[in-house]
Amino acid sequence: MEIKVDDLSGGEVIKLLEEHLVDMYATSPAESVHALDVEALKSPGITFFSGWVNGELQGCLAIKQLTPRHVELKSMRTSNSSRKSGVATKLLTHALNTAIEKGYRKVSLETGTQKFFQPARNLYEKFGFTYCEPFADYELDPHSHFMTRELVEKFV
Repeated sequence: MEIKVDDLSGGEVIKLLEEHLVDMYATSPAESVHALDVEALKSPGITFFSGWVNGELQGCLAIKQLTPRHVELKSMRTSNSSRKSGVATKLLTHALNTAIEKGYRKVSLETGTQKFFQPARNLYEKFGFTYCEPFADYELDPHSHFMTRELVEKFV
């Protein structure tokens, strides 16, 4: 899989992000949806990655700088045709290694509490994320789980 920093100008990426937002609003109350839209993902403090195989989009993931040492994972999404094929693992490995290369030492995320989000939580746990209190501007929410981990050495 080729993983690249994406400028969010391609139709395939925009369509995947729109599907992501539709799912988020379908599974969580509107006030508990923290997914960013395309314009917000173009912010200077965000690095957006897309993963491709043979010219077909497989998934995406972004890292958002919170402080010079702390980033947040945003917009993790695998295309429907690529689910359970290792795409999310490859994207997460790449994003975490990129964060380490850029000098970040901590990564956190917010994900849903609903059953829909269980595969994502399983993946994050596999990568050593642990549950934590809300971070940055988040507040306690019965529809949100918060997870974090220190970044020390590269992932293989």
